[in-house]
Amino acid sequence: MSRNDLDGLGYRGKTVVVTGGASGMGEQTARILGDLGANVHIVDIAEPKVPNAGFYRLDLSDFAAVRETAAELRKLAPIDFVFPCAGLPPLVKGALYAMKVNYIGTRLFVEELLPALADGAGIALISSDAAMGWQANVAQSLEMLAISDPDEALAWVEADPDKRLRDGYTTSKEMLVVWTQNAAVSLGNSRRIRLNATGPCPTKTAFMDVQAPALPDGFLDQWPYPSLGRMATAEEQAWPLVLLNSPLNAAITGTFLYTDQGFASGVFTGAIDPGFMSGAEPAEAAG
Repeated sequence: MSRNDLDGLGYRGKTVVVTGGASGMGEQTARILGDLGANVHIVDIAEPKVPNAGFYRLDLSDFAAVRETAAELRKLAPIDFVFPCAGLPPLVKGALYAMKVNYIGTRLFVEELLPALADGAGIALISSDAAMGWQANVAQSLEMLAISDPDEALAWVEADPDKRLRDGYTTSKEMLVVWTQNAAVSLGNSRRIRLNATGPCPTKTAFMDVQAPALPDGFLDQWPYPSLGRMATAEEQAWPLVLLNSPLNAAITGTFLYTDQGFASGVFTGAIDPGFMSGAEPAEAAG
């Protein structure tokens, strides 16, 4: 079935904003949405290669610039869908920068954009299955969640970086999960806006090219890929995000959807041994 046959997903003619649309999963998300007939506005630090209705250059770590860009985008109102796809590993500019972009800046961007969103709009963002342990840290995460001002949130993290920042990536992705599940309730009750997140496994993108050297020896070779038998592509991660945000999924909000080829569920149920993640024995699927 071609993408021209998928108008029922509800994107044709709709106004859509995608952050991180210049590369990786964000680029593929923007490409799919364009093919589905959406008017796609891309926000990124780099210029996108995907056809778009508008490009807004932005570094999400710059909170003043986030507010300015969101103000420009609010002129597009009503905005029907938002896809916060921007994210990066700490190896790029450090753990604190990763936290600023992945969670603090992303949350600020979405909250600044909310006045322009249509009632019943959809927001679908990318977290990671690196956040699969979010429940163990939920008390601390809820403490950070309660800090809505980005500068105060940053100061809170910097006050105890060993505990509150850690590697910057895992913590920021956990925060996205907690924020998604918490904020979805008020957004739904007040304006029927849905907020969901996906949790990808290692995916063949430029992001992974940067991250791979910091992983334990054999990490990616030993990773189990039950559904594909290989690493997922950016397009294979973009489709679940697009489908999740479709109005056809009207009953789904506050969801953290693992798009990790069964890894998290396998670990949770003992079907996969996660020891390889710390350089221990290879993971094996029970069967």
